[in-house]
Amino acid sequence: MSAPATYTAGGLRTDRRRRLFALVAAFVLAMTSLAISADPASAKKPDQPPGNPDPPGQLVQVQLLAFNDYHGHLLDGTVPGAVDGLDAGGSEYLSTKLNELRAGNKYSLTVAAGDLIGGSPAFSGLFHDEPSVESLNAMGLDVSSVGNHEFDEGVTELLRMQNGGCHPVDGCYFPAEPYPGADFQWLAANVVNEDGETPLPPYWIKKIESVKVGFIGMTLEATDTLVAAAGIQGWDFLDEAETANALVPILKAQGVEAIVVLLHEGGSQTPPPGAVDDCVGISGPIVAINNALDPEIDVLITGHTHLPYNCVLDVPDGQPRMVTSAYSYGRVVSEFDLVLDKRTDDVRRDLSTAQNHAVIQEGLTPDPAMTAIIEKWQPLYDLAGNTPVGTITEDITRGGTPPGSDRGVESAAGNLVADAQLWSTSSNSADVAFMNPGGVRSDLTYAQSQTPPEGDGVVTFGEAFTFQPFGNTLVTYPMTGAQIVLVLEEQCQPLGSSRPFLHLGVSEGFTYDLSKTIVAGDCTSVTVSNVKLNGVALNPAASYNVTVNNFLADGGDNFTTFATITAPRLDGGNDLLALVNYLGTFSPVAPPSTDRVNELP
Repeated sequence: MSAPATYTAGGLRTDRRRRLFALVAAFVLAMTSLAISADPASAKKPDQPPGNPDPPGQLVQVQLLAFNDYHGHLLDGTVPGAVDGLDAGGSEYLSTKLNELRAGNKYSLTVAAGDLIGGSPAFSGLFHDEPSVESLNAMGLDVSSVGNHEFDEGVTELLRMQNGGCHPVDGCYFPAEPYPGADFQWLAANVVNEDGETPLPPYWIKKIESVKVGFIGMTLEATDTLVAAAGIQGWDFLDEAETANALVPILKAQGVEAIVVLLHEGGSQTPPPGAVDDCVGISGPIVAINNALDPEIDVLITGHTHLPYNCVLDVPDGQPRMVTSAYSYGRVVSEFDLVLDKRTDDVRRDLSTAQNHAVIQEGLTPDPAMTAIIEKWQPLYDLAGNTPVGTITEDITRGGTPPGSDRGVESAAGNLVADAQLWSTSSNSADVAFMNPGGVRSDLTYAQSQTPPEGDGVVTFGEAFTFQPFGNTLVTYPMTGAQIVLVLEEQCQPLGSSRPFLHLGVSEGFTYDLSKTIVAGDCTSVTVSNVKLNGVALNPAASYNVTVNNFLADGGDNFTTFATITAPRLDGGNDLLALVNYLGTFSPVAPPSTDRVNELP
């Protein structure tokens, strides 16, 4: 495994640049052959002023529909969030929205920007995301970049997901119908071995009437820091902009002037998440990448941050470029009305537009094709729910009497989830984790409760899923000590809230004193003091790596300080899998203490 990328004043270090050049060299023979055999009529046309008005028949309208970070969210009930307070996303509704938007368009392509698999809820993740790919096939996806989560189980497994075949360990889930693979093409332009070869094609070309449209697909350069090293040994992840720029002349040599980049890297509005169709204070890696991309690249479709935006960004020495991201889990679809000019074979950026559409479940009829796929996998999922994942020594409950009746007090259940999330994101150098109390939906009971009985103290997968069912993604990002204290103060909810105080679960080693006043169902004051991490006082000016689920990271439950953090988010994977792996590693698990927070009178 190559070391992570480092930079010098001259750009990429020598071995990285060598691999990038090797990627270009791999196409020299094809380019030479093309130059020899090309029909003169197919040679690059000289730039021609578009004129005004445009002659009839010279412009071709193409619809691009784009989404990202699907993460196997087939079930609408597992979608962890909403758009403007309304339930959104899930395969049945995403598919219906895509079909609705396609109606009346002569030319329409559906594309994605990675993380279609991996970090998925159990309904898909338990079956190595074969349900996810099956649903995407049925949605009519044409092409996608890889994302970091496509490499969760390694390059070999990614190739199986593309090409088909039964899992090497678990075999065929439906022996009469072996997994057929993806009908769409994954692209991996910046993933190379020492010979400059990519595991999947670097680009994909679609000819629409006489105009060729090229799609370059990439994951973020930091993918090798986000996935297990064992599965990517021998593969390197190159700079995104340099990789795309090196492919531009290769595409142009094949008569491609209209170029779209599908990139699993992104940014955020300020503050995040922002309105889905806005571009307010855009920041993050995507800004620098856009500035470094060849001006010939017409469109940049992004992902990874699980945040929405619809931007037109300035391009040094070129025309402004459309840059979008479609939230996550099928909650938004980006629609591009791309205008191609037959005289130049290029995109008319001055005439092309983009719009982000929220996939609001209300008002959409679930697609029966998706429902059929869900019903196909449901019996296997139900059976898997009886699988033991760990053991506990006694009940681990939520707050209040009866358990779950009071989200305003510290609970063993909330602290257990925080402990599991801190442990699971240790590779992100996490210092502390917080868990929203509403994300824990049941208690783990010691007495056996399954049919057939599973035994006292045994936690089954189904019980773990019921305990923490939302399928959130964990993220880790730096916060100052002062920002952490602000979050703790935000446990005191705004006046008029249905619950006056929401007590965050906190991971082991984090302690503080809390004083709050509740009057007539409202939290009227809160004081947080004596905050310590592993016995050392929290420094307001120091930086600490904090892990939360994406619901909290986006400011859910009025924890707005989380949403103001503009630093890059490190992906920590699926929250349920973090809990399951924690139980499996540390069983038997005792209820965490509930004295991490000292409530003062």
